[in-house]
Amino acid sequence: MTFEELGIDKDIVEALAAKGITSPFPIQEQAIPLALTGQDIIGQAKTGTGKTFGFGLPLIQSLGFEPELGAKALVVVPTRELAIQVAEDLKLATSNRPTAVAAIYGGKAYEGQIAEIDAGAQIIVGTPGRLIDLSKQKKLNLGNIRFMVLDEADEMLDLGFLPDVEKLFAYTPDGRQTMLFSATMPGAIVSLARRYQNRPVHIRVNDPDEGHTKADIAQFVYRAHSLDKDEVVGRILQSEGRGKTIIFCKTKRQAGKVSEELIDRGFNATALHGDMSQEARERSMATFRSGKKDILVATEVAARGIDVDDVTHVINYTVPEDEKNYLHRTGRTGRAGRTGIAVTFVDWEDMTRWKHINEALELGIPEPVETYSSSAHLFSDLSIAAGTKGRLKATSITPEMAKARREADRRDGPRGSSRPGARGNDRGSGGRPPARSNDRNDSRKPSSDAPAKSSAPKSAPATETHGDGEHKRPAANRQRRRTRGGSS
Repeated sequence: MTFEELGIDKDIVEALAAKGITSPFPIQEQAIPLALTGQDIIGQAKTGTGKTFGFGLPLIQSLGFEPELGAKALVVVPTRELAIQVAEDLKLATSNRPTAVAAIYGGKAYEGQIAEIDAGAQIIVGTPGRLIDLSKQKKLNLGNIRFMVLDEADEMLDLGFLPDVEKLFAYTPDGRQTMLFSATMPGAIVSLARRYQNRPVHIRVNDPDEGHTKADIAQFVYRAHSLDKDEVVGRILQSEGRGKTIIFCKTKRQAGKVSEELIDRGFNATALHGDMSQEARERSMATFRSGKKDILVATEVAARGIDVDDVTHVINYTVPEDEKNYLHRTGRTGRAGRTGIAVTFVDWEDMTRWKHINEALELGIPEPVETYSSSAHLFSDLSIAAGTKGRLKATSITPEMAKARREADRRDGPRGSSRPGARGNDRGSGGRPPARSNDRNDSRKPSSDAPAKSSAPKSAPATETHGDGEHKRPAANRQRRRTRGGSS
């Protein structure tokens, strides 16, 4: 089966073929012919199975070769990173026709996005908050929308965007064609479809015998100690055939810390978390997609919807909150027909949560094997060469890696960087300990303590500073009390 056989125009087929995309996936084979007829669709398929072109190609073709200016199609996605990715895919498909695609999302200046809308972009891809904001400001007119798509609808529900999605439906005309794509189909999504779709056809592309997780992802679950995780990760990153890797962390601080640790160990890592500015997040994703950085350390929310085809490994540095998050995380690998490996670390205190995930997904791993960086089964499971350590040798560090480490050392703030503001961390200062300050939270605050002490009378008791306060007990008296206490 080819895209042309599915009824897709030749110019779109050629645009895809130029990037090596020639054969449709099952969800595309089923969704495209129906969508071209104007039918409302509910498309259900596991993450990484090609849903974007399943709705994108018929949407582009239905608009016509040269559609009139102004927003005619709206694609709503849950995250900024996914908005960028979907817009790039649609721009690829429209590269041989004048149709314009605009990505509208928060964290960026309004001016550039408004300029794209004013220029007449026909396809709008955006996150709910920014779309509603621009609509309220009368900068984005959704009154002429003919096609509306909800992509990753279940993630939108998980992130609390359902009320915003309902507002967007209210801004669009009733006669639109509506397509809803999701990996899972919770009750709230079904209710949404009933309210806003017209007799939709439900397409489900899953093998009944495949189970909850994708069959082409090998699952490894280890009970690991928190103090040994970095060493284990370092060895996994040197496994045979390891390509792009995403490491999921629970918190922003942890993501920054793990990224910094891997850079220090010689690996080409970058971070993605909510404390980074939007420009820094986009820069991290761009370097990861291009392969300049092959390891992305991310929080779950920041990495939701990341669509990078050639991710070979996903490492859950911490146990996900529930089975849905587990599927979202592990679904970042094994995409577009490829195979993948998912490794999950379970701390001793996370065993209850893991047992719930295991039962819900029927993984058959109720008791993860206790694993250390020296465990023989770790090396055999993941094809790690014997004797491998979790730190690259100096001769293995490429100039690009060395440059990445220097850049990471220069960055010193949580916003606009991939490293958190590391209080008490002297790694970026050549090993020299940081200067002490009476105000630990702001080293820029001018200190008046030194002049005050130098002008005090010689008979004044010595002061001892702790945090923001002072204890004025004379040092000599304190020593004498210790002596008396010790002698008694």
